Amino acid sequence: MASQDWMTKDFYAVLGVAKDADSAAIKKAYRKLAKHYHPDRNPDDAVAAERFKEVGEAYAVLSDAKEREQYDAIRNMTGGGARFTAGGTGGGGGFEDILSSMFGGGGNVRFSTGGTEPDLDELLRMFGGTPSPTRRNGRPGAFNFGGFGGAPEATKGSDVITSATLSLRDAVAGATVELTADKRTMTVRIPAGVHDGQRIRLAGKGRPGNHGGPNGDMIVTISVAKHPVYSIDGANLRMDLPVSLAEAALGADVEVPLLNGSHKRVRIKPGTPSGTVLRIPGAGIATAKHTGDLLVTVEVAVPKKLSKSAKKALQDFDAAMEGTDPRATLRAEAAR
Repeated sequence: MASQDWMTKDFYAVLGVAKDADSAAIKKAYRKLAKHYHPDRNPDDAVAAERFKEVGEAYAVLSDAKEREQYDAIRNMTGGGARFTAGGTGGGGGFEDILSSMFGGGGNVRFSTGGTEPDLDELLRMFGGTPSPTRRNGRPGAFNFGGFGGAPEATKGSDVITSATLSLRDAVAGATVELTADKRTMTVRIPAGVHDGQRIRLAGKGRPGNHGGPNGDMIVTISVAKHPVYSIDGANLRMDLPVSLAEAALGADVEVPLLNGSHKRVRIKPGTPSGTVLRIPGAGIATAKHTGDLLVTVEVAVPKKLSKSAKKALQDFDAAMEGTDPRATLRAEAAR
């Protein structure tokens, strides 16, 4: 922004706040307007784009205590908006008029401007100020006024919010995926061991920084598609293992399929009830810190249809149990 714009633009009016507004009120007004006029919400809208730029310029000055003080001093000095103009007669509010009133110079102060509009930096030198080191080849930039201000502060770019859906296998092993966010398509690496609903931060993948500041980050919300057998529980995997009534009652060695395609034999002890959890160490998710386990929940499979012989066998089994009631102590325990 040119130096002279500080005298012609009312940043308080741009943000719709009073001149004595505190920093919280200024920030609140900026966020509301920036959200309303953001290019993502107003694509191909030149008016909204210009208003978004004006709001950003106003906030950049008013949110910085030193620059705000400098801005207020310049505005007060010029009567709150008069633009400096090159010499001449009959025109009020020029350099000569202002300097005459301040120094009693009677309009005799002159600047070597080559007939163009005077530069604010020359006026600042009159007050002991110095041009900004960011000013090069006659182009205006930030400036120091009486020791205040300086080059624009480098600020980090804003973050980008997006999402990604992974298969369970990709979530366990990690995957390289293409994401489209902020009108950009990029390839990013999702680390191993993410779970459904997790948010991960990818450093430097957000919007570019301002004035040499670092890029923002990308925040990715992960969705993991359901798998017919496995589910993720931290660094562990979980699965249900169906067993027959005879296997649960009498005990058996059964094979458990692992995510990597191999199998592991586990021992079902006699009398194992449904809901018993068996642990297979090291068969879970391998992360940078450690490798999880596979937690196997035993589920006694109850047949939906029985042949006559199977039904007779179960009736004989029940009779052999001599009427044992599996709920015999339930009522007493529930009353505790």
